Amino acid sequence: MTTLKPQSERRPMEWSRLILDKRFGLEDYHDPRRSARTEFQRDFDRLVFSSPFRRLQNKTQVFPLPGSIFVHNRLTHSIEVSSVGRSIANEVAICLRGKYAAEPWVGRLDAMGEIVGAACLAHDLGNPPFGHSGEKAISTFFSEGDGSRFEQQLTPEQWADLTHFEGNANAFRLLTHQFKGRRPGGFAMTYSTLAAIAKYPFSSSMAGEKNKFGFFTTERADFAKVADALGMIKLEETDAGIKYARHPLVYLVEAADDICYEVMDLEDAHKLGILTSDRLEPLLLGFFDSERRAQMERALEHIDDPNERIGYLRSCVIGKLVNCCVDVFVENEEAILRGEFQGQLLDHIPATEREAFSRCVDLSWSRIYCAPDVVDIELAGNRIITFLMEKLTEAVVNPELNYSKLLLSKVPRQYQIDDPTLYGRLQATVDYVSGMTDVYALDLYRKLNGMSLKINN
Repeated sequence: MTTLKPQSERRPMEWSRLILDKRFGLEDYHDPRRSARTEFQRDFDRLVFSSPFRRLQNKTQVFPLPGSIFVHNRLTHSIEVSSVGRSIANEVAICLRGKYAAEPWVGRLDAMGEIVGAACLAHDLGNPPFGHSGEKAISTFFSEGDGSRFEQQLTPEQWADLTHFEGNANAFRLLTHQFKGRRPGGFAMTYSTLAAIAKYPFSSSMAGEKNKFGFFTTERADFAKVADALGMIKLEETDAGIKYARHPLVYLVEAADDICYEVMDLEDAHKLGILTSDRLEPLLLGFFDSERRAQMERALEHIDDPNERIGYLRSCVIGKLVNCCVDVFVENEEAILRGEFQGQLLDHIPATEREAFSRCVDLSWSRIYCAPDVVDIELAGNRIITFLMEKLTEAVVNPELNYSKLLLSKVPRQYQIDDPTLYGRLQATVDYVSGMTDVYALDLYRKLNGMSLKINN
């Protein structure tokens, strides 16, 4: 075990190091061209034009992909999170500029919105098809299913990676790993953007019962390289894993994500008829004091369309929560920089807003996440992903078999299914399955079951 300094002797993190535009994999390369775009804006643009980002349009957020009624998918969710995250970060930057006005690096704070905006776009890139149930399906394939037979052939750290599969860790891998035929450094993102997506900056061996961690064993050294360069506080290091305090901007990405998925899930449920206006309007008005509520009720008198009424209230709630999170971050900035802040920003907002948000969460769990259509997606997704994992892992373990050769010929060459190690081949399988869209996974499932063959007479 590495000996680390006790908490009382640790230096706090510093914004002058935390905001760094060095690119992962291109550390020795510097482009001297002058441009209106900053390196962090380039991160944002690079993500927007990437294939993994586009594939999010066919990945489930909560509800089944839209028919006649459009609800959120992973793509629209990520865009909205980026918008909210950028707003929070820009407000925080304005507040902190006054505090650090005399510092020579104060101008770096202006990049906060760009970094958080890009990190928000990337935060769900590693999520598999069929929402969070897809993550669970991959994990339980190894912990409970056919994949359990591999446990004795892997190290405890590798086994923890697979049985705690996490989309956040997979996003870091997707952005940094040199897949076959790709350039070093993956997406070659800036260090700050990479760190800002790591909600759980520790190894899978430290995940505990929550199945949350920030990077796979294969990316441990890469994450440490980024974290150390940014001056992130190392909390623990053993042979089995490593743990850091969060990069401060993670709190802003996390808040934007939580605000968007909670409020937008309610709006989607209203559009689908799961929640009525009579139930939802009082819930959203509950975020405001009596004076502000009266103003909003007067505005609602001029809006007849039920969806427009909920849309107006939703925008007001998001604006309110953005301001609350800015206040919490600024008030607790020093504790955050010391790595001592506990919980999420939304845990510390004023009681009125915190209790209203809690009521929204309770309603979502009781009425939305248990809705028949949502459960149907989870059941189908679990079956599809489990089947694909069974077939693909069998193929990479026994590639000499005829069926294996046929199946592996369908796997894109970027995935290293011929890796010399078992763990490498299993991880390549997970890379392939987690990168699928809902539509692609369902189509492949049907084809492998002989359900969608086109045979001409």
